[in-house]
Amino acid sequence: MDFPQIAFLLILGAALYLFISERLRVDVTAMLTLLALVLTGVLDAKQALSGFASEPAIIVAAVFVISGGLAATGITERLGQWIGDASGKSESRAIAVTMPAVAALSSFTHHVMVTAMMLPILTRFAKARGLSASRLLMPMSFAASLGTTLTLVSAPAFLLADNLIERTGAPGLGIFSITPIGLALVALGVVYMLATRWLLPKRGGEHGDDGYLRLDRYRTELLIVEGSRWSTRPLAELQKALGDRFVLTGWLRDGQRRQDLGPSSPLISGDILLVEASADAFASLHDDSGLDLNAIARFGDSVTGEGDGEPQLVQAVVAPGSEFIGRSVRELDFARRFHAVIAGLWRRQGAVAPRLSDARLREGDLLVLWGRPSRFAELAAHHGFLMLVPFAGEARRRIRAPLALAILAATVIAAATEWLPASLAFLLGAVAMVATRCVDVEQAYREIDVRIFVMIAGVIPLGVAMEQTGTAQLLAQGLLHVVAGWSPLAILLVMFASAALLTQILSDAATTVLLGPIAISLAQSLGLPPTPFVVCTALGAVAAFLTPIGHHGNLLILGPGQYRFNDFLRIGLPLTTMVALVSAWMARWLWLDGPLWPLSS
Repeated sequence: MDFPQIAFLLILGAALYLFISERLRVDVTAMLTLLALVLTGVLDAKQALSGFASEPAIIVAAVFVISGGLAATGITERLGQWIGDASGKSESRAIAVTMPAVAALSSFTHHVMVTAMMLPILTRFAKARGLSASRLLMPMSFAASLGTTLTLVSAPAFLLADNLIERTGAPGLGIFSITPIGLALVALGVVYMLATRWLLPKRGGEHGDDGYLRLDRYRTELLIVEGSRWSTRPLAELQKALGDRFVLTGWLRDGQRRQDLGPSSPLISGDILLVEASADAFASLHDDSGLDLNAIARFGDSVTGEGDGEPQLVQAVVAPGSEFIGRSVRELDFARRFHAVIAGLWRRQGAVAPRLSDARLREGDLLVLWGRPSRFAELAAHHGFLMLVPFAGEARRRIRAPLALAILAATVIAAATEWLPASLAFLLGAVAMVATRCVDVEQAYREIDVRIFVMIAGVIPLGVAMEQTGTAQLLAQGLLHVVAGWSPLAILLVMFASAALLTQILSDAATTVLLGPIAISLAQSLGLPPTPFVVCTALGAVAAFLTPIGHHGNLLILGPGQYRFNDFLRIGLPLTTMVALVSAWMARWLWLDGPLWPLSS
């Protein structure tokens, strides 16, 4: 072994230690690794920085923004609610509906985001129907991971695999090149979970409350403003636009409560709707130019004349022993005393007066306040409140949902037909989401997981260094001695199994970058195309369910489902074994002209 190989192996060993021990964040470790490769002369500066301009890094950042646009326009939330509604009342139907739908969602969005979105929906669904959440959450999480095998852009591992294949001079992967394998794996996962439901643990979730991860039932009053686009349109259209987390409790017209008005009745400027709304729906109400929160419309001018900063929503909890307890919102005269408006109220239990101004406060009530940040200092210091925190709701721009879907469709078509390179197509889609205000630019930047972006840009040079120093060829020769005389199918299984084990301690991206060059060298030594070997390596990195730490989505459900470590091994090991067999078999069929059916010649 020469110096570059020794230096690379030492750097690789240190990087693996830091990745596994998590003493440093993965993105910091990736950057330190990149710098070490340059300082030791293993790579030059241009090679080391090539990852930041690579297609995988650009596509991953763009997919995060597009996913943010779908979430900001309420598309993902509405799809999640539809999945919950379509799941019926039985456990088997819930699994049969949820798994394919979640897999489809994960094919173009981040699977952890899909898991996080579906978690409270399935938790509420299980509680409402007397089912155990632990029987639903694991199939859902597995489906989210399997869904990443449906398209090239849904997991960093496949983008990196494509990058490795193209560097060999072989044709790269198209956006749907792996879709046949993904469809087979999703179908396998659904059938397996339905057939082995008895293996799933039956435990109550820790977070069975309806309020898990979200506070619902904010009480507020909604004003239809003069010249509103909602004026003369039926209430049903407004309810549809705002989603299921919006409930009408009363309707005031000309100051009188009307019992004769319903969903088909037209809205009129000046109408006041008494509503209950989720945090996201609440923020959406405030951001709609045709609507206004009644308290802000009445008292907003009196609190915005003084102070600095743009008015914003915050939350405050009424403290035990507060002077506000037992007094109505009307009596407190918040606008004059604190230069803030009480725009909404959340109460865990107990009735609330029909009109917000008549509600008498209780200990633990959560008030939604509106005012300028510079005026909140007095409120934060007041002994009547336990805390003052930013409002948690994200406004949903539901009116732009059709536009967001059109952008997604155009992006996929442009990439699939190769009218534009995939990286440029997805970058254009991300820019279009921001330019059309499906998602604002600040939120778009927040949606990008910088750790993943930097990690991908930082680990790509590891693969370059492994190839350039000859280390990949060295390791492949050693592996070739072990698998000499083995069939291509068996070697594909070896690559899948190696990645499946390594991904339990490393990310799917890092696993693919480390094992991909070995797979390429092994294929070249056998005189075979590298594509099936690299693809099987990437599949092993993203579709192995041996432990809860192998995928971030599994970590999300670990607590709510009250799962134990061996639950994943008992259920995931047989599934991972079958996934390996299907992946290797279909990769051989797609790229090595192997038979599709076992009895075919």
